[in-house]
Amino acid sequence: MFTLHGTGTYIVGRGKVAIIDPGPDLPEHIDSLLEAVRGETVTDIVITHTHIDHSPATPSVKAATGATTWGFGPHGTPSGTYQVEEGADRDFVPDYAIGDGDVVSGDGWSLEAIHTPGHTSNHLCLALREENIMFSGDHVMGWSTSVISPPDGDMGDYLQSLRKLMVREEIRYWPTHGPAIENPRPFVGAFIDHREKREVQILTCLDEGLVAIPSMVERLYTKVDPRLYRAAGRSVLAHLIHMVNTGRAKCEGKPEIDTLYHPIQR
Repeated sequence: MFTLHGTGTYIVGRGKVAIIDPGPDLPEHIDSLLEAVRGETVTDIVITHTHIDHSPATPSVKAATGATTWGFGPHGTPSGTYQVEEGADRDFVPDYAIGDGDVVSGDGWSLEAIHTPGHTSNHLCLALREENIMFSGDHVMGWSTSVISPPDGDMGDYLQSLRKLMVREEIRYWPTHGPAIENPRPFVGAFIDHREKREVQILTCLDEGLVAIPSMVERLYTKVDPRLYRAAGRSVLAHLIHMVNTGRAKCEGKPEIDTLYHPIQR
């Protein structure tokens, strides 16, 4: 429901190649990937972030190819914190950690890591310098805005990371879910605008006395399948945490899914 048509796995280069996001630990996915790289030498596996549809196939693909694994680091939130978070791969640990501006390179290709926290704290986008394109992971998807689910997902970081991409010059994004994104700067700008408008709507809810997240979800997501209300609630929570941190809302206790929220009197 959250991946559109599944997880896209990318193969970069010819001869000696890199794999970006080997995907879920599903035999059919892994077998298809290994068949796709038959005759190639897989030297590197690069992970955009540690969710169960992106990184769990790494051990199997590494065992089959002997490739070196790269990523920002393990998942950022300890297990047991905030029952609201789902879908984390807590087992992945890269052979080598890469951060903002680091480059993984091979025969005819080089991938620049761009740290883009928000969807997860360890999310990376990867710029293929030779073609002036970017693999945008789940930070910028081709079919929907990204799910921001606290505690590892952070709305303030997400917005800052979107703005970070606005000053870059890549001509095309290849997301892990959805189609390629041509002329990505206006596309990213629309995501920023969408999130800013959502926070204005949440402030209106607070001003009208809707102080619990479920009531806000019912008001704000009238055209959404009720099966998605849980995910919508996580998104509203992420916005409210950001609004509390920036002094535009307050809450009774810790900002969590069951907390009551109120506007700051201006």
